[in-house]
Amino acid sequence: MTNDGRRLGRKKPAHGVFPEPGKPVIVCLTVCTKHRRSWLATDACHTLLRRVWMEAAAWLVGRYVIMPDHLHLFAAPGELAIDFDAWGKYWKRQFSIAHGQSHHRWQTDHWDRRLRSGESYAEKWDYVRHNPVREGLVKNVEDWPFQGELNELRW
Repeated sequence: MTNDGRRLGRKKPAHGVFPEPGKPVIVCLTVCTKHRRSWLATDACHTLLRRVWMEAAAWLVGRYVIMPDHLHLFAAPGELAIDFDAWGKYWKRQFSIAHGQSHHRWQTDHWDRRLRSGESYAEKWDYVRHNPVREGLVKNVEDWPFQGELNELRW
């Protein structure tokens, strides 16, 4: 807050997903391309992202939407106890190496939000999956080809 009561906007995202024993953890992650360049929503990127996420199984990717300049995914901890931020850096690096297009780069940071008690994964997913419609890319959510679900995440 400023002295006159206005709320300051965050310029950098806060990080830190801390799993608590006995409590479910589902995180909504948003990752953007560098300078919001539109290169991500292609069949090749979609296929490669799915492969990289399956191989980087420390966190399990549930539902996701890939937009031209960013992506949204939901994730939950897998078998290995690896920090969420380190996992994000890892799969972005693995993708970039396999993709082999040096001019296609990710923003350094990301936005994550742990779903809180009482929030609905289904409601958050419904909002996220309507991004292509809101952006005018398709008329119906079902028509967007760059979305899916790799693992069923249970709340």
